[in-house]
Amino acid sequence: MLELLHNTPKKSAYTIILLLAIFSTIYNAFSPLHGDEAYYWMWSHHLQTGYYDHPPMIAYLIYLTNFISEAEWGVRLVNVFSFSIAAVYIFKLSAEMFDEKIALNAIIIFSSVILVHAGYIMTTTDSPIILFWTLSMYYSYKAIFYGKTKDYILTGIMLGLMMLSKYTAILFVFTLLIFLIFKRRDIFLNPRFYLAIIIAFLVVSPMLWWNYQNDWISFGFQMDHGSTDDFTLNIPDMFGFLAGQFGIFSPVFAGLLFFYLVKDKLYYKDNKLFFLSLSIVVILGFFMYKSLFKSMGLNYAAPMYIGGVILLSYIISKYEFKKAYKVGLIIAITFSIIGRIGFMFFLEIVQDRMYGNREAVHLVQTYAKDGDSFYGDHLTIAAYLKYYLKNHPDTDLALRSRFSQYDMWRKKDYLKDGLVLTQDPVESQLKNLYKEVKLVDSVAFKRGINSTKTFYIYRVKNPIK
Repeated sequence: MLELLHNTPKKSAYTIILLLAIFSTIYNAFSPLHGDEAYYWMWSHHLQTGYYDHPPMIAYLIYLTNFISEAEWGVRLVNVFSFSIAAVYIFKLSAEMFDEKIALNAIIIFSSVILVHAGYIMTTTDSPIILFWTLSMYYSYKAIFYGKTKDYILTGIMLGLMMLSKYTAILFVFTLLIFLIFKRRDIFLNPRFYLAIIIAFLVVSPMLWWNYQNDWISFGFQMDHGSTDDFTLNIPDMFGFLAGQFGIFSPVFAGLLFFYLVKDKLYYKDNKLFFLSLSIVVILGFFMYKSLFKSMGLNYAAPMYIGGVILLSYIISKYEFKKAYKVGLIIAITFSIIGRIGFMFFLEIVQDRMYGNREAVHLVQTYAKDGDSFYGDHLTIAAYLKYYLKNHPDTDLALRSRFSQYDMWRKKDYLKDGLVLTQDPVESQLKNLYKEVKLVDSVAFKRGINSTKTFYIYRVKNPIK
């Protein structure tokens, strides 16, 4: 089968990308939104140049896909478009650096691992950063190695868009600077280098201005979110984070990639391979360091696998690891199939936080009256209410939760008569806010294998001034 695909590598690669995009679009229609997806969708109805939790790109992309559909699969078109376009440019970069057969293998690896399949399923800020990290890698590579003005301009644009996607994009900027310092210091004397910097700054400046106007609140949140005041080293967490990479990228693939990065000393003597190696080790090293002090999500290091699949494909080709390649594919595809089956049919176990929210909001709808306002007890519940209620009314939080975009938008005297959906019994807390509080219904859903979770619906009247 692999030999047949290699007969027409470019056609085969684009066919794989197209088929995975079509399959994922259909697949994504059959599961409810995650709370974060509903939260980002809510942002798309209130476009700004910045948000408390993240830069604005995720909201902009969902805003565009809203013109196609606002159903679950429509919101997740952001993932499908982002990962599919990224895959096309992974092929283009691989072919530029090596040849189309290595490029095809990079696409096959990319399309097989569970990390990428998870990316196709869930709309997160990983979607835009994967897209614009890939585009930034492609155009910066061309600018560095071929020196055309067009590529410097496009590098500046893509770097700016990448910074509007997720703050960890700064790690790719560091990657480029490290590469230039060690390998191409001459570029610091090239006016086009500074043109790219100016363009990137202009693209990102509206987000910077928003942060300035809001006392750098978003930067502050991310600094606190990814850091801790306790500097006690947690070695097991660091090794756990590293071990997790073998799960999300396949044990064989991760093993080969990490082994040869160490064995061949980051391929320092080969400029092209060193460029790829830096794009991996800078982000991996950063999050391994951070995991010494605070637990890090395995997906945080996802952008490193853009360069990772290309370098791994080169390693497999150079050393003719045909058997290891096939075994790695079998394991990766097996993990992905199990993950997709679990997400589709065992959501209450695989992602219990997503399970039951849609049905709970539909139950709220049955008690809704004209003029009602709607509230949740957490930002994701408020976002679910806005997404799944008819006509998508504006919603808010009735009770204190962690600071979020809702707090930045909130006006005085925002509490009105209406319905409150909560994940815990909170009648006593609501009575501190309203003169009349009545539990009108509750509904339980399965959570995990043997437990349940319950939603509570309260009708509230006459807010206490």
